[in-house]
Amino acid sequence: MFDLTPLYRSTIGFDRLGALLESLGHVDSGSGYPPYNIERVGDDQYRISMAVAGFRPEELNVEVKEQTLTISGRKTEKRESNGAVLHQGIATRSFERRFQLADFVKVTGASLEHGLLHVELFREVPEAAKPRVIEIETRDGSSPKAIDDNSPKKAIEQKAA
Repeated sequence: MFDLTPLYRSTIGFDRLGALLESLGHVDSGSGYPPYNIERVGDDQYRISMAVAGFRPEELNVEVKEQTLTISGRKTEKRESNGAVLHQGIATRSFERRFQLADFVKVTGASLEHGLLHVELFREVPEAAKPRVIEIETRDGSSPKAIDDNSPKKAIEQKAA
């Protein structure tokens, strides 16, 4: 296990990130059922595709609560067969998968197609969270000066002038 105390000392406002990193050490990998893919379909668009063969839409649940996406499936009825099942490879057990969503990621929809559940995600960063340039003012009231070259020698020459 990692000690994240140094992280908390040198950062401000990253408590949630530290808690997320700590929780990763306690994740139970589970059985791997059902299998899923996470795809990037655009600059800010993502899709989770989960193999849920044998489940009907009313047996599936997609829920978002506090930046956690939970996808679960509960079979409501037993399949009737006219004969004895010689091999059962299609799983019919209940499942629950959780995904931790990053900040500003929203679930925009879900669809069931050919045994795959597709959950659409979109990352929408608000204007207040986007980077902005802060102009540096001088105390003597003169207008700020821009330095064209970032080299220390050039900066010293400009100060001397």
